Amino acid sequence: MSGVPTSFHLGPLAFHTYGLGLAIAAYVAYTYAERRLRRHALNLRHFAAFTAVVLVAGLVGARCAHVATNWSLYEHDVARVFALWQGGLASFGGISLALVFAVPLVRRWWPEVTLLAFADALVPALVAGWALGRVLGPQFMYQGGGHLTHQWFGLHYAGQAGKRVPVPLIQGAEDGALWALLVGIERRFPRRFTGLITGVALVVWGAVRALDEHSLLGQDSKSGSVGVQLAGVAMALLGAAILVRAGRRARTSSREALLEG
Repeated sequence: MSGVPTSFHLGPLAFHTYGLGLAIAAYVAYTYAERRLRRHALNLRHFAAFTAVVLVAGLVGARCAHVATNWSLYEHDVARVFALWQGGLASFGGISLALVFAVPLVRRWWPEVTLLAFADALVPALVAGWALGRVLGPQFMYQGGGHLTHQWFGLHYAGQAGKRVPVPLIQGAEDGALWALLVGIERRFPRRFTGLITGVALVVWGAVRALDEHSLLGQDSKSGSVGVQLAGVAMALLGAAILVRAGRRARTSSREALLEG
């Protein structure tokens, strides 16, 4: 029997805890992102529309990626594709499709800043929302746990036999620690080069996500796949490339400024 509730009722209405948790996390991330963009002197006129487009694209991409890589679960009951309350959102699928829409919108609505500068302002809010979302979303979804475990920290999840590694809580703590790291870097290095926050976030999140998939979820998990691990490594490498390239540009600009001075 599950110790983690997946739904609750208010009179005749049924609410799925998974969706409600994700909605709360999305709202917190949105309000926090607004504060950060305002602090970076960025115009908020188009931010609500930007958020709506990117959020819908992310959800569609995440669901499509999950269904495509777990088609055996849906081929005999296609209606389950739309049962989002049972979970099943692939992080990298959501990120990929969201970026397809986000990049041109940033260039159109915020032409005064570079993509990396915009990302540096936005990424800590996304990480904070992701941390909260892991705790309030997947923690309460159907089959939300990881490997079987007999350890004291194991939890029972709906649709899974035995105690399971509480992966959503672990990942929520990991993402919370990443948010603290990013905020700490901002405070410690106020004159940091553009791209530092984004690069660090991609390196850490990608590497940790790949390790989690390998050690906590794995091939016997419905969301586990070698593809997810490879995507995590690719994200970490992208972050490293951003750090190297942006760091070199910053050093070159500093040298040129000194010579001109």
